[in-house]
Amino acid sequence: MSSPLAHLLYLLLLFLPLSALSQTHHNISLKSSLSTQDKNPSWLSPSGEFAFGFHPLPESNLFLLAIWFDKIPEKTIVWWANKDNPPLRKGSKVELTSSGLILNDHQGQEVWRAESSNGEAIASAVMRDNGSFVLMSPDSNITWESFSDPTDTILPTQVLRLGSELRSVLTETDYSKGRFSLRLQTDGNLVLYPTVLPSKDSIYSAYWASNTVGNGTQLVFNSSGRIHLTLRNGGPLDLARANGASITEFYQRATLDFDGVFRKYVRPKSQSNNGSWPMSWTAVYSLPENMCTMDFGNVGPGACGFNSYCKMDGNQRPSCNCPPGYSFQDPNNKYKGCKLDFSPQTCNQDGSEEDTQFVMTQLLNTDWKGSEYEIYRDVEEDECRKYCLNDCLCMAAAFSDGGCYKKRFPLSNGRMDSSTRHKILIKVSINNSSLPPPGVVGRKKDRSTLILAGSVLLGGSVFLNLMFLLAVLLLSFILHRRKIPEVNKNSIMLGKNLRCFTYKELEEATSGFKEELGSGAFGTVYRGSLALGDSADSATSVAIKKLEKVVEDGEKEFTTEVIAIGQTHHKNLVQLIGFCDEGPHRLLVYEFMSNGSLSSFLFGSLKPKWYQRLQIAFGIARGLTYLHEECSTQIIHCDIKPQNILLDDYFTARISDFGLAKLLKTDQTRTSTGIRGTRGYVAPEWFKKMPITAKVDVYSFGIMLLEIICCRKNVGLKAGNEEVEILSDWAYDCYREGKLDLLVENDEDAVMDGLRKLERLVKVAIWCVQEEPGLRPSMKKVTQMLEGAVDVSAPPDPSSFLSSLC
Repeated sequence: MSSPLAHLLYLLLLFLPLSALSQTHHNISLKSSLSTQDKNPSWLSPSGEFAFGFHPLPESNLFLLAIWFDKIPEKTIVWWANKDNPPLRKGSKVELTSSGLILNDHQGQEVWRAESSNGEAIASAVMRDNGSFVLMSPDSNITWESFSDPTDTILPTQVLRLGSELRSVLTETDYSKGRFSLRLQTDGNLVLYPTVLPSKDSIYSAYWASNTVGNGTQLVFNSSGRIHLTLRNGGPLDLARANGASITEFYQRATLDFDGVFRKYVRPKSQSNNGSWPMSWTAVYSLPENMCTMDFGNVGPGACGFNSYCKMDGNQRPSCNCPPGYSFQDPNNKYKGCKLDFSPQTCNQDGSEEDTQFVMTQLLNTDWKGSEYEIYRDVEEDECRKYCLNDCLCMAAAFSDGGCYKKRFPLSNGRMDSSTRHKILIKVSINNSSLPPPGVVGRKKDRSTLILAGSVLLGGSVFLNLMFLLAVLLLSFILHRRKIPEVNKNSIMLGKNLRCFTYKELEEATSGFKEELGSGAFGTVYRGSLALGDSADSATSVAIKKLEKVVEDGEKEFTTEVIAIGQTHHKNLVQLIGFCDEGPHRLLVYEFMSNGSLSSFLFGSLKPKWYQRLQIAFGIARGLTYLHEECSTQIIHCDIKPQNILLDDYFTARISDFGLAKLLKTDQTRTSTGIRGTRGYVAPEWFKKMPITAKVDVYSFGIMLLEIICCRKNVGLKAGNEEVEILSDWAYDCYREGKLDLLVENDEDAVMDGLRKLERLVKVAIWCVQEEPGLRPSMKKVTQMLEGAVDVSAPPDPSSFLSSLC
């Protein structure tokens, strides 16, 4: 016998409208529609994580019919319809009919439709929780889905089949078809192509390929976050291994970005403990790693467009730059290349010496590959300059090892990288207004003011001139006095993103330096909260370090060093926000790292996942490469250890305390030997009065790499506390005896990843810890070896060099 509650529920269901019932099952019924004029013009997936509908484009009255992540502030788009046509205007409408999903523009004209692939009628549609929008037949079969018509992004559970492609957007805000394509060709080869704009199908030579012709079948982004190419013969070819970010806890996507790099991104689904969202998506994989060094062939604009050059920035992303005498064709789209800012040299035949109106300026480690038309051998640099100046067709010349390569206009496939050995000599006009003549760089507006004042003085009487001169001096004195307190006391911007704080501000921010986060060689760190944005109501967590035993070289030297540190910018460095230089107080303000130090992460009760540890190691290597080779001034850390590696919201490795060695007195140390560094990580040359170079950081990194591999400290006690066991010695013994599996015992992920990769990592670490500094590779070489770009030879016994001298 049924209960009264059951009868009540039955009656309620009878009175519910059909639309409410369909919404309960998240099915979209026939004749359902959305309009840009609706208050909420979208259909949600059951979990609400994805939305399908009209997405407004920023700073315009235009829309895309799109799919996006709906629960995060960015509302990141992962798919859009009508991709071959301009965005939609207000008044556009989409309607589900039995013949398909029909999109009409603001004038009521059909501009796009999705229809059944097999001719079946459409009965309903569903926005799924995996990010795919599907059309369903009356018997609930999928007759069309957005996953089969991708744009620039693939999502977990999505598959790209033979003949499919991802196409980049034009810019970050322009969803027109961009310059790059990722194609799984019908022959099974996965390739990255530059495309010829504005054509639809014309392409240049591929700059990356999987080399799986006849073998590749489909590109899979599986539910664990792994991206791989399925092969007919052999196992899958991994593009991006699962990085430990569960799809239940992290949003994930893989996008062919507008700069031509295929990146996998992750983002936490939940807010942090303080209720704020992390800043943005984090890229955990990039293909290719260095876009600027890719071979684009001899035809086409390359990575950045004609007459420009590509250079990796501090975030390891390609940036486009114009050479001297050139400027961007479109400042809003730097990938369109650069244009001349002066009239080029003409090819006169009357014997005039027009070449005297031009000079050659230079760029180091730069080349425009494929633009050369004439080559000279065994010449001097001055001869190379002269050959280009005297040739009206020559716009630039590359000089290297006695070779001179003349380049014609337009310059193509430009790159700037430390691996490029050429020096580029660029022809520019002497009268080019964009190039200041020698000695003028750095002059201020006040010079023009003085010139104007001088002209007035020359034209007046002696008395008036004297009065005018006194007034100018008085005004200059007042302005100078007004500027001094602004620089020393107020919280203004210094340099690019560096702020000067008062001691009182930082004391209030930390509630009297109450919450200590840790202490080390450079001082004590406290947690604080500062209003850093435009709104005074929104506070940001920061880490404030009180420096101890700072060098007493004066305020100017301290400020100069700190500003130099503040100008560094790399995704694997902790960013310096500002500083305090007030009386005896020297403090540094850093961004707060929510996941603490690598030491706590690595040596805690739970062993971190293998892939996550490797990504941390690679990140540290890239950060040190930046400090050693890519900063304007080389920075040697001198105290690389797990305690100085911090982890952000996404467990990305961020090097801290870099550049601080210059700020400390020479006796400030964590060891008992009067040297810089920490026991167990200190390079041998510290003890031998040898010159200290960047190789001391390489040694410390090698020790730390072994700790990351083995999840154990370099120096530890054996059973019974009888003697000290050195990890680096044990690792070399395991390598020499072919017992590398002992290093990762009980680490299933490491074993599954392959002993060959483990051997490469251990060999890199052993090279790093060689006692002779000259045998250690540079950090750039270390990074290349870790990533598999350079072969790793068999290393010698780390102590064999010094032993042979005894």
